[in-house]
Amino acid sequence: MQVILAGFNLDHEVISDLRRNDPDAAALTPETISAAYARISRNPLPVNELRRIARKEVDAARQSNRNIVFEMGHSSVAEHAVFNIDVIGVSRLLVEEVEKFRLCSYTEKSQRYVLLKDDFVVPEEIRRSGLEESFVDTVRLQNSFYHELYEALKVYVFEKNRDLASDPANHSILEGWAKEDARYVISLATETQLGMTLNARNLELMLRRLAAHPLEEARECGRRLFDSVKDVAPSLVRYTEATAFDSRTRTLLREKAQGFVEKWGKKKWEDKGTRVLAKRGNVSLVYATPDADERTVAGLLHSSSGLPMERCMVIASLMEREEKEEMIGAACRYMEAYDAPLREFEYADLYFELVVSATCFAQLKRHRMATVVAQDYDPGLGVVIPQSVQAVNMEGSFRRVIARTEETYEKVRKVDPVAAAYILTNAHQKRVILKVNAREFYHMVRLRADRHAQWDIRDTVERMLSLGRRVMPLTLMLATGKDGFPALHRKCFPHNP
Repeated sequence: MQVILAGFNLDHEVISDLRRNDPDAAALTPETISAAYARISRNPLPVNELRRIARKEVDAARQSNRNIVFEMGHSSVAEHAVFNIDVIGVSRLLVEEVEKFRLCSYTEKSQRYVLLKDDFVVPEEIRRSGLEESFVDTVRLQNSFYHELYEALKVYVFEKNRDLASDPANHSILEGWAKEDARYVISLATETQLGMTLNARNLELMLRRLAAHPLEEARECGRRLFDSVKDVAPSLVRYTEATAFDSRTRTLLREKAQGFVEKWGKKKWEDKGTRVLAKRGNVSLVYATPDADERTVAGLLHSSSGLPMERCMVIASLMEREEKEEMIGAACRYMEAYDAPLREFEYADLYFELVVSATCFAQLKRHRMATVVAQDYDPGLGVVIPQSVQAVNMEGSFRRVIARTEETYEKVRKVDPVAAAYILTNAHQKRVILKVNAREFYHMVRLRADRHAQWDIRDTVERMLSLGRRVMPLTLMLATGKDGFPALHRKCFPHNP
């Protein structure tokens, strides 16, 4: 057996220094690894030898990539080329579009931990609309109130948590709690930055989608992304223009939806019965896998026996509840808080409709293995105001800033409905449909129902969990925040060896 490190990430400044010292260092490209790996299936040479050949013949490696990826259609070869990209000076609204690509990795500047200044993006659409002055004045009002609110909340948090405040080591934590509530009043135009890691295949898809986006900031981001990589891996990033599918599909769907809503939306729907299984606050459970616990048990039986799935499903349907609990319990007995449930738990699905703030959504979208489809932000859904804002008697001022924000929003919306969202705040809400299987839901709950999680998403996920347990109590028997896992495990398995 041989296990050989084929490569690893290098900072671009290091690569630039190497190129300056060796102008002929043509092999400093991820394309050679893609080309070498593409040849594995048809060439008997050891893969490390294939890499050596590719490094010596970069032009040939690039031609091989073009043939294999674009002519033969083996796009997965492009996934071997990976880029680390800094994205600086973009709006929070744009980041939501960038982070829709679930097979990439992102680390974003946190508004929970960083005290924000007054940096914000003025979109090109706003400049052209003649509303730039009104837009800028509103954002500056939001930012001014943010700083005022932060100072008041900091005093409140320190006073409320005197024991923690007595130790200077905790001060940054307490200041963070004040920051995370103050940020609800700042806009989606607020500047941010992120580090992004993605392979060439996903980068090409991102470039096409950004090229088709209605916001100029998104299209500009796509152009700059392409400029940053086009000379590094020209053989792997090729189709970057918007396709008809990317450009027209959503518009056509909106037109069709409007027609059907006009036709059927005024009909009485009460007699059709509710399509919601259960509801709690801002969370509705709209679908769950029928007999979800049975599906999980059947999956466990299938992987643990030689029987076909059809037979396993029949057996699971005949089992007593205690027997199902015993089977699922066997899959969970030795689980720790850091263990993912077995893949058989992916056979049970939950669909939720959520109404969440931009603050909550910013965290929710990080769960990339879930299916998250969101509507636009809608001021008609109201805003989420932290309880701490009420506690420091600043809710009235908060609502006045929101009222001014929504006045500006309406002005912009009449000119450019898409760009109007820039002025909305982290407190404004949108509707989201989230589909998640039980295995991924465990991960979400452990992270977001933990006592260290931010309160907004923690409240939302705890409601999701309470509804989920109604339809799959056995499958979710150990679903809880990390901090509650030991106690729940002892309760489920009091005599665990």
